[in-house]
Amino acid sequence: MFISNVLEKHATIAPDSQAIAFEGKEWTYSELYKNAQKIAAYLQKKGYQKGDIVAQFMLNSDLFMAVYYGVQMAGLTVMPVNTKLAQPEVEYIFSHSESKLLIFDERIEQTIKNCAHPFKDKINSAKIREILSAEEADYKQVPLNPNETAVVMYTSGTTGKPKGVKLSHRNVYETAEIWSESMKMTKEDRMYICTPLFHCAGSHVFAVPTMYSGGAVIIEEAFSPDRTVNNLVETKATIFFGVPAMYTLLLNKPGLENTNFEHLRLFVYGASPMPYELVKRLKDTFPKVKVQNCYGQTENSPAASSLTDKDALTKIGSVGKPLPRTEIKLVDSLGEEVPIGEVGEICVKGPQVMKGYLRNPEETSRTIKDGWLYSGDLGRFDEEGFLYIVDRKKDMILRGGENIYPIEVEEVLYRIPQVLEAAVVGIPHEVYGEVPKAFVVVKGGQSVTAEEVLTYCGTQLAKYKIPMEIEFMEKLPRNASGKVLKHTLKPAVNEITHS
Repeated sequence: MFISNVLEKHATIAPDSQAIAFEGKEWTYSELYKNAQKIAAYLQKKGYQKGDIVAQFMLNSDLFMAVYYGVQMAGLTVMPVNTKLAQPEVEYIFSHSESKLLIFDERIEQTIKNCAHPFKDKINSAKIREILSAEEADYKQVPLNPNETAVVMYTSGTTGKPKGVKLSHRNVYETAEIWSESMKMTKEDRMYICTPLFHCAGSHVFAVPTMYSGGAVIIEEAFSPDRTVNNLVETKATIFFGVPAMYTLLLNKPGLENTNFEHLRLFVYGASPMPYELVKRLKDTFPKVKVQNCYGQTENSPAASSLTDKDALTKIGSVGKPLPRTEIKLVDSLGEEVPIGEVGEICVKGPQVMKGYLRNPEETSRTIKDGWLYSGDLGRFDEEGFLYIVDRKKDMILRGGENIYPIEVEEVLYRIPQVLEAAVVGIPHEVYGEVPKAFVVVKGGQSVTAEEVLTYCGTQLAKYKIPMEIEFMEKLPRNASGKVLKHTLKPAVNEITHS
């Protein structure tokens, strides 16, 4: 039930097999395991205790995976943090989680440079490489319980404040097993990852399951159409994951149809909508490569359902059927299951469902009932048992795979002295699926420009959360009870669906 044991197993039975490749550097399983041990030994020597949370503020790299494993092997809890967040957002996560240690990439140090949170220590990437240069590690194996918290990942909540999702060692292990089985992974697979490893999908759907299977993880810091295509060929990748926006850019790359992806066997997509035309074009361009859709949330590690290649075009818009050892039911407002074809809240049950929210028992009790995770997403089953998402979790906006909750942006807009009211909704975008648009009412006798609003947002929000458009209104549309009618602010035709 421990991912670190899986790493140890591969380091023992296949020590020279490749585990990681990054920017021309390769680590075998033996090297990765020894490097994780060195990090664990260092943390033990520094006196950190079981249960301490270690914030990991790092870009994609080989070091990311060494830290991810090393922290858990030391008996501590690793907390990957979204490197795209603005300083106020990051500082809240550090404070709320009561993190004891920060391990960060100096290339993005500016965001956390003036952080006031009282860490016991801060370690940068250069120090990590120094630790790894040591010949031996005085590592002492820590007795662990499968139900202890291995990972904490923060996800935005409908209240506007991020929630820390507690994932146990069992959660992470079972999720790796589930996705490995679903994607039919083997030790021959070479997973190409250019989406952020700080996201639950990047780490728990792709990196960790690949290593569970004994395969290799090829890491790219970020997506770039030209570089990614070249690397897919040169590294002989067998599986590639991307959000639909990435596939759109790839398919529009001149000459792509002449690229020989002879080793590639699977295109995986998820996190945001994948239109029929895009799936068909992908399959037409690369008929030998299968496609698979993934659906899940951080709260279920993430693993809920999957649409496999044989149904990719006949069940377009569906997120498939429940994953192995996973149950899904749809319930009405009273908690009763709804008939086939009717819409209900998606509830997930399985060994991958989180322990709960960190320091938030009230929200935990509202979200997990009798072992069922109430997702907040609305869906329906068809007669053949395929699940379709019909509405978003509350008013969430999905911008190219990134979750944006309007209230987060609205709270920032309300801090602008000239702003009286504000409402944020998602509007269609040809590349990102949808983007945030803000409707702003200015206080009487005052003025503010769209540029000034956007400039302020840029100091308080991650770049992807900044509104793409600002529209000024005399007043916001409201119902009799005073609730803003956001649906009237959206474009008349908005057929974007969650997948």
